[in-house]
Amino acid sequence: VQLQASGGGLVQAGGSLRLSCAASGRSSRSRTTGWFRQVPGKEREFVAVFFRGGSTTYFADSVKGRFTLSRDNAKNTVYLQMNSLKPEDTAVYFCASSEQVIYSSASRESSYYTWGQGTQVTVSS
Repeated sequence: VQLQASGGGLVQAGGSLRLSCAASGRSSRSRTTGWFRQVPGKEREFVAVFFRGGSTTYFADSVKGRFTLSRDNAKNTVYLQMNSLKPEDTAVYFCASSEQVIYSSASRESSYYTWGQGTQVTVSS
């Protein structure tokens, strides 16, 4: 499985962006997909996760109510819709996936075997 993250860009505070994580090789429905972000000099931070099979999602408190997840099974793609963006959302965003992710461990990088390249999101004030 390979992951391709895209959709980043420059947006003003309060704006929106939609990130895509396209999977090749296996259905995105059969894998749990997580999103993380990283600011230079800081550790990678958990953002959200879309569990495999159904529609269960989980979000970090910092993005809850502003970010949503969706999935297009025909395109093997998971989307991270980011609304009401804030300057502190500026980071490189990564998607990752794995077939088995325990709910209690979904926020850990080590739970995911496959990682995509990052996509830069910059929110100006």
